Amino acid sequence: MDREILYPRALVQGDKISIVSPAGPVDAEKVEGARAVLENLGYRVEVMPHVLGRNGHFSGTAAERYDDMAAALTDPDTRAILCSRGGYGAVHILDRLAQLPLRDDPKWVIGFSDISALHALMAANDIASIHSPMAAQIMLGTDDPDTASLIDILGGDTPCYTFPAHTYDRHGIAAGRLLGGNLAVLAELISTPYDIIRPGTILFIEDVAEPIYKVERILYQLKLSGVLPALGGLVVGQFTEYHPDENYADMETMIRDAVAPYKFPVAFNAPVGHVPHNIPLIESATVTLKVSPSGTNSLIFHRHANGNR
Repeated sequence: MDREILYPRALVQGDKISIVSPAGPVDAEKVEGARAVLENLGYRVEVMPHVLGRNGHFSGTAAERYDDMAAALTDPDTRAILCSRGGYGAVHILDRLAQLPLRDDPKWVIGFSDISALHALMAANDIASIHSPMAAQIMLGTDDPDTASLIDILGGDTPCYTFPAHTYDRHGIAAGRLLGGNLAVLAELISTPYDIIRPGTILFIEDVAEPIYKVERILYQLKLSGVLPALGGLVVGQFTEYHPDENYADMETMIRDAVAPYKFPVAFNAPVGHVPHNIPLIESATVTLKVSPSGTNSLIFHRHANGNR
């Protein structure tokens, strides 16, 4: 029998949020800006010791990044962990973090991009997490709708999103476990203990600066492994900073062709990814995806039973 999906408890004023940098280095003003917003909302904020460090392309050595993340994950006062930014490097510490008793006292892990590796770690342990904007967007405050949505989720709300239909959509309704994130990061985890692309999944994907052929190659890998045909549904987020190639003018047309043989619903142009409007999504939540010919698609999160303890 599959384990119950654990939802970290809802936050209340006075709860502690720890800020970590498990991947690339971050600008101090972004961390301080996010800290100020969260403190103004009534949370206690701890900036972990190596958040503003730098070690080549990383915010610190693998040991330093692990120490900060492990301390936050095992701190009984910390209720949520905000990753300051993505970049590259979270994969370095997955195996060590996997040895921690993550299910004993689950915390909300928040972030996107390279933080998709940490969401995969949490999903492998059947713990919900939040694919969400990070410090650079949170510092804008709750006038930013995505930051406001994140704060609502942390407070226990169950989101429901609508977004415009796209010409390439495949209509239908599907329910299942929502998982996904940065496609290149997820592809690196295929056939590891942190491989979250499974049959029946409502998969959401996004990426930045990946050529069309590389994204197509990942989709073919999923096709040949038998996973792509068995998805419950697909949410195609934003693919940015790439160039047309000799076969395809845009990423969406390639993805349309790659999934054309299958029957599951597909929603294109979802507001998820390396763009200013990046809606927070609860990874591992049960959702209903409705891809409608009416002109509006929806992603409905089902209320969970154990998150408000």
